[in-house]
Amino acid sequence: MLPGKPKSTRQTPPAERVEPLLSVRDLTRLYGPEKGCQAVSFDLYPGEVLGIVGESGSGKSTLLSLLSGRCPPDRGVVNYRGKGDVWLDLYQSSEAERRTLLRTEWGFVEQNPRDGLRMSVSAGANIGERLMAQGLRHYGELRAAGLDWLKQVEIDPLRIDDLPRTFSGGMQQRLQIARNLVSSPRLVFMDEPTGGLDVSVQARLLDLLRGLVRELDLAVVIVTHDLAVARLLADRLMVMRRSHVVEAGLTDQILDDPQHPYSQLLVSSVLQP
Repeated sequence: MLPGKPKSTRQTPPAERVEPLLSVRDLTRLYGPEKGCQAVSFDLYPGEVLGIVGESGSGKSTLLSLLSGRCPPDRGVVNYRGKGDVWLDLYQSSEAERRTLLRTEWGFVEQNPRDGLRMSVSAGANIGERLMAQGLRHYGELRAAGLDWLKQVEIDPLRIDDLPRTFSGGMQQRLQIARNLVSSPRLVFMDEPTGGLDVSVQARLLDLLRGLVRELDLAVVIVTHDLAVARLLADRLMVMRRSHVVEAGLTDQILDDPQHPYSQLLVSSVLQP
């Protein structure tokens, strides 16, 4: 069994948390002095939400790319416990295996929803593609799933045949969330999911995300510069600065009583992330 104990605010019975879902050790990729991420280690457990915060250029997005198999590290290991409790070394597996993982057991919500949607096919087809990747081919079942998930993300089901480019930015983001969650992934990566949206749209989207994450018991790694988003969604936080994790712990502990000087500046808004 890989080492590590959960540090989550949820009161889940220990028997359900024997092993982590994701185990990361010494993960490093540098693009220059203090650009990228260095020596990052942590465990993520089923149903747990990990927030990664820090100023622009701190290494948050690099770390997310490494965790999700999008670019290889200079060194370090990302181990994932797949279905059947079989451990997979992410970067010892093939690119095809990593792509399959992202289409089935994982999801990735892009900051710009246009990067996470196929803009040339209908809303329903965007949702159905994930199920087709898992072998579902029955048109009626695919359409029923599309209708159901449009309702779940608060999009009018009558728009199932509309193209995503006819949707507002907030609706596109909700559609991207539906596209990712329809296949019941175990782990979802989110890159600034509320970025670029106005405040009222952000609030509705956050309420939606919080409800879905809890209802589906998703494990999530979310990158955000917005500490309000982190407080609302994350069980634990990692604070990054200049490619290093400078503080990690329970979200409320870090936001209410930060220990590292940079975390204190971040929380007090002396530094703008």
